[in-house]
Amino acid sequence: MRPSREFVAIQKIENGVVFLKNGWMRRILIVGGLNFDLKSEGEQGTILSSFQEFLNTLDFSVQFFIHSRKVNVERYLEKMRVFYAAEKNELLKIQIDEYISFIESFVSQNDIVSKSFFVVVPYEPMHIISRAGGFLSFLKTGQKSTKENGGGESMQEDIRQLNHRVDQVSSGLGQIGLRAAPLEDDELVELFYNLYNPQLTERDTRSPQEKTGKK
Repeated sequence: MRPSREFVAIQKIENGVVFLKNGWMRRILIVGGLNFDLKSEGEQGTILSSFQEFLNTLDFSVQFFIHSRKVNVERYLEKMRVFYAAEKNELLKIQIDEYISFIESFVSQNDIVSKSFFVVVPYEPMHIISRAGGFLSFLKTGQKSTKENGGGESMQEDIRQLNHRVDQVSSGLGQIGLRAAPLEDDELVELFYNLYNPQLTERDTRSPQEKTGKK
């Protein structure tokens, strides 16, 4: 039986860059959201126009995808139980206990799903156009390349070009009120592990604001 790693298109993850086995590179940004339905009709029109203008400024393709996962709240409940045990005020203890019971009851009847929004920024040093589609298509290697991932000035220039695209995408999304932050190595590893093993792990519940350290 072939090892599962042979079916994964990723060669390595280094300095926030996903290197694919065919020499292509990707960076992934996590993007905050906005409640479009709460905007006025005029604001909605402005957002749509700005987003269209942003897309028109790009001379490369990007991919947007949503990662939905059922959130495990057990760690949160465990913290609340610690607070309950340490609380000296009896009235507050009762309130904490009732709150814990409410959360447990709610979770038993409803799935709590968290959604994260991502943008995949590509760079293909060999200028090969991928024809792959569908879920995780941004990882498809498509045509095999003879170029190997390596060091040297050429590789550094490729990374600079990729990071320039990342800055362009981040700036464009920022113009319409969407905060974007590139994922670092540990966050990328966690994301891909969750994508390939959706039943085994719970997702990182930090928001984009927490990841970027901004309020």
